[in-house]
Amino acid sequence: MFSNKYAIVYLCSMNGISFVYETPFRIEGAVQTKKWIGVCLTAMGYAAKQLSFAFMDDNALLRINKDFLKHDYFTDVITFDYSVGKELSCDIAISVDRVQDNAQQQQIDFAQELRRVMIHGVLHCCGYGDKSPQQIKEMREKENECLAMFHVEPKTQKHV
Repeated sequence: MFSNKYAIVYLCSMNGISFVYETPFRIEGAVQTKKWIGVCLTAMGYAAKQLSFAFMDDNALLRINKDFLKHDYFTDVITFDYSVGKELSCDIAISVDRVQDNAQQQQIDFAQELRRVMIHGVLHCCGYGDKSPQQIKEMREKENECLAMFHVEPKTQKHV
């Protein structure tokens, strides 16, 4: 579904999770991020059959929003869920531009906001919604729970 002149698919899918880049942007710590998503899914009783994250710019995601959802506005994430039961199969499209703007407006780290948006898309595939105030509250609580599971592995020191 996702393609343009920047598209590069990393075929080394880990835990059924792959990243597609449609901009020059690349995730720092991609392996660690994939492991974290897997840990979150396991904790919720789900498994990733095929989760594909596509990172794109505002205009590309706006086109998807218009074409598939008939919405004419920018957004940070759109999720297409093809899951069956507890095995998740999803395409999750993320606007790197929106994530950057969100991070600046909230005065938080870009990487932290990116993880929040990524897990937000995953949570939609797990059945969480965000239309009502109660759903938004539950979604935010689950996002925070998952974000707390992200740990940066310390770099090992070389002994001389």
